[in-house]
This record gives sequence, structure tokens and C-alpha cells, in this order.
Amino acid sequence: MQKMKISKLHIACFLAGFSFVNLFAQDASVSISENDKISKLLSVNDEMTKNNEIHNRFKIQLFYGNNGEANKVIQEYRDLFDYASEIVYESPNYKVWVGNFRNRLEADRALLKIKESFPSAFIPKPERK
Repeated sequence: MQKMKISKLHIACFLAGFSFVNLFAQDASVSISENDKISKLLSVNDEMTKNNEIHNRFKIQLFYGNNGEANKVIQEYRDLFDYASEIVYESPNYKVWVGNFRNRLEADRALLKIKESFPSAFIPKPERK
């Protein structure tokens, strides 16, 4: 009987304590100040990403040779796949590059699909600038 009275007293005190919590709650506000240069940098990064000017991306190379063959390969590729593709001139040959993958895993997954139609395709080491 004595224990029951003590536990009821504890519960009553505990509930009373929680009822007063809201009365003494603190109000706070947070203000975040951002440097103007951050928004400019973000817009420059977006623009560079759209124009493929960030060189740490992975691409898949389908062909290396003359211009006529490169055009045939890229046309055949475009009929089969939707990844971005381009012909890059590196004296004296032309390369057919496809994709613009952020990491090696994405590039490897695409390469598995592409190798079914282009068995000589490979992922060159990305150019870092």
C-alpha cells in the first residue's frame, strides 16, 4: 500500500512537470547569411556542366580512326542508344565518345549495354584539369 502511494505521487509530479514545460519554452530564430559569390559559383558550375566543360567525367569510347568511319559509327550508335554522343578530333584521328557519367559505376553499367552492339567499346581514363 505504501509503495502504491509513492508511485502515484511520482506519476503526479512527473505529469505536473511536463505540463509546465510549455510555459517556459524558449523562442528562437535563426538567420542565415550567404555570400553573394556562392550563387555566382553555383550558376557557373551549372553552365559548365551543361556545356560538358567539367573534365572529370567518365565517357565511353566507341571508335578511333578516320572521319568517315566515325560518322558511320556515331549514326549507328544514335539509332540504338540515347546517351549523349560526340565526335572529338585528336590529330590525326577522330574519336567517338558517348555519355557523360559522374562516376565509374554509372559508366560501367552503360558499357555493359553498349558492348552488346559495340564490342570494342571501352572507358578511357578521364581527363583531369
